[in-house]
Amino acid sequence: MDKEQEYWTQRYKEDRTGWDIGHPSTPLKVYIDQLHNKELRILLPGAGNAHEAEYLWKQGFHHVHIMDISKIPLERFMARNPTFPKAQVHHTDFFDHEGQYDLILEQTFFCSLVPTDANRSAYAQKMADLLKPEGKLVGVWFDFPLTNDMENRPFGGDKQLYLDYLKPYFESVVFEPCYNSIPPRHGKELFGIIQKGPKPVV
Repeated sequence: MDKEQEYWTQRYKEDRTGWDIGHPSTPLKVYIDQLHNKELRILLPGAGNAHEAEYLWKQGFHHVHIMDISKIPLERFMARNPTFPKAQVHHTDFFDHEGQYDLILEQTFFCSLVPTDANRSAYAQKMADLLKPEGKLVGVWFDFPLTNDMENRPFGGDKQLYLDYLKPYFESVVFEPCYNSIPPRHGKELFGIIQKGPKPVV
């Protein structure tokens, strides 16, 4: 088993999932509630138990895809949502996934990756590759210092760090302090809206 897959699967087996609040996070729910185009093709990478995807599905967004490196949370999601299309559930490494999406929703997935320069640069490039022209990467990133504790996941970061990695691949990168975080995360999250440029005219 891949080292990362093994790590996250063990976390789920041991129920060491402190990041899982049991429902859609407020910042993403508020963002989802202002979306009107139900035909959007949406991806949630590192989805875990995918509460946001479940909410999207129940709101009529039927082109939502979820992905996780561990099979356990995906099986739990399908048990809760048996009518969700299996073809839209991806048990794979994010960096191996192929597809094109209008919107990718980020719930601190960046902060789950081992924080090497190579991993974080690859994340930014892969996100750009997976988005259609003018597609958006939207969601929540942690805003607290990065430590050297490699077991202390999810990892921290700050606005400038995220800008440095994402700006080379996106036309517009905006981060603001998250005003509607859940109380335990108040003051520790940034909400980002990152947009890809239009398709070049040949």
